[in-house]
Amino acid sequence: MGKSNKILLCGCSGVGKTAILEQLLYGNHIVESPTHPTMEDIYTAVIETDRGVKEKVRIFDLGMPDGNEADIPKHYLTLPDGFILVYDATNFDSFKRLDKLKKEIDKHKDKREGHVIVIGNKSELNDRRQVQFETAMAWSSKEKMRLWEVTVTNRKSLVDPFVWLTSKITQPTGKSNFLPGRKTKSSSSSNLDKN
Repeated sequence: MGKSNKILLCGCSGVGKTAILEQLLYGNHIVESPTHPTMEDIYTAVIETDRGVKEKVRIFDLGMPDGNEADIPKHYLTLPDGFILVYDATNFDSFKRLDKLKKEIDKHKDKREGHVIVIGNKSELNDRRQVQFETAMAWSSKEKMRLWEVTVTNRKSLVDPFVWLTSKITQPTGKSNFLPGRKTKSSSSSNLDKN
């Protein structure tokens, strides 16, 4: 385990960002328990990637007030190696808000490779669903992002998105630290044997 990679979890207030992290990391979230708005929390986790390597990850849970006037503070846009956009499948406004968040992220990404994924929370509440999976899939495909629907009542559903993102942001670049040298002609061993 080398450097600590950073992931920013963002989305509207009340979509379940903190519940996702509490259940994923500690398994202690109680559904329907009272919630309190998050200002900012930082979680540290060790996540085993799909390559079998354990990576240290710092996950920033950023509280965002409701409404269109709330933007991600600029210093958070250049900080992370990866972003997780979270919406509530029972709240269409929380899904619409992701489009603005994605545009903000793209505008500030510079030339860095930044991976962004989408999580639709509360997928088990089909009778209250306002965001159809097909709608979310069409938007995330257009934006070139992976989409997962999850529920905090099933802790296993929370693991895959975090493993996938951690695997992507920690993937070796495949570049060598050595620059290719020039080939020089040399005597072959068969020429040396003739003398």
